[in-house]
Amino acid sequence: MKPAYSVIFLTTLIGAGQGLFLALFTQQSYALFGQLPMQADGFYGYGSVLVLLLLCGGLVASFFHLGHPERAWRTATQWRTSWLSREVIALPAFMGVVFLYAASHLLGWRPILITLPSGLQIDLSIALGVAGTLLAFALFICTAMIYACLRFLREWHSPLTVINYILLGGASGFTLAAAFAAVSAPSQAGFFAGWALILTVLAFIGRSASLLRNARLVSKSTMQTAIGVKHPQIVQKSKGAMGGSFNTREFFHGKSESFMRKIRPGFIVAVFIVPFVLLLFSLSTSSSLLMCFIFVVQYTGLLAERWYFFAEARHPQNLYYQGKS
Repeated sequence: MKPAYSVIFLTTLIGAGQGLFLALFTQQSYALFGQLPMQADGFYGYGSVLVLLLLCGGLVASFFHLGHPERAWRTATQWRTSWLSREVIALPAFMGVVFLYAASHLLGWRPILITLPSGLQIDLSIALGVAGTLLAFALFICTAMIYACLRFLREWHSPLTVINYILLGGASGFTLAAAFAAVSAPSQAGFFAGWALILTVLAFIGRSASLLRNARLVSKSTMQTAIGVKHPQIVQKSKGAMGGSFNTREFFHGKSESFMRKIRPGFIVAVFIVPFVLLLFSLSTSSSLLMCFIFVVQYTGLLAERWYFFAEARHPQNLYYQGKS
């Protein structure tokens, strides 16, 4: 398939935003049970503002993929059957909850909703955090299922697609949280870096599993099924068009096999190996420059990883349109 850069930025930006929100609320949850010190409201509030900026950036990027952006609202009407429609609903819902979560901290609007028998008090920000966590995972699932539900694209049609979207978004989000904490709450940078390290390792395992699986896939489509002719010997003399067409432009990335072999180890190094080594080193220091550098490297690698994710999928129609004898 031909990767769309707008979708690449959409999925990576909102994934990092979702991961950052999960990181912030994870720290608050630890603090609620006395495992970590509760941070000032500004830490959670301004961190959530950063989440909103990432989500808005992804939303803006998505509009460049639309032929008629003014009709974008119509995509939400098919929520019963379309994962894209569900994503269109889940994203603004998540953004709304994140906005309220940020406002509850920045404005000090945190009334006690319930007091548990143990004496633990649950305020509004905790309730919003739980709602945001559920919506974050719902958004991960909706985004990934847009691709995982396509049975004819076997590289995508796997539970690993959903798992990897969650793990990669979580890894980038916790890495960003470590960078944010190194600037605003240095004592918490190690906590986020530790979780980022764990998620990066899990994401490496998940992505490696999908790469190995896809490498072993044998296409169910043949030249015979592509053109609907059952003759045992078919020789293709052209790709079916004298010039370019929608089919030849939009369903194939146009890169050589040599390029595809080079980009794969490139994103593995940038997304997993370099962040892993640097995160290990960062556990002994709270350098904000180092943490920001780790996030920049990992996010750059994620752009390449997401490009490869789309380009790796082999559309059956390419047997006809992209081949030459």
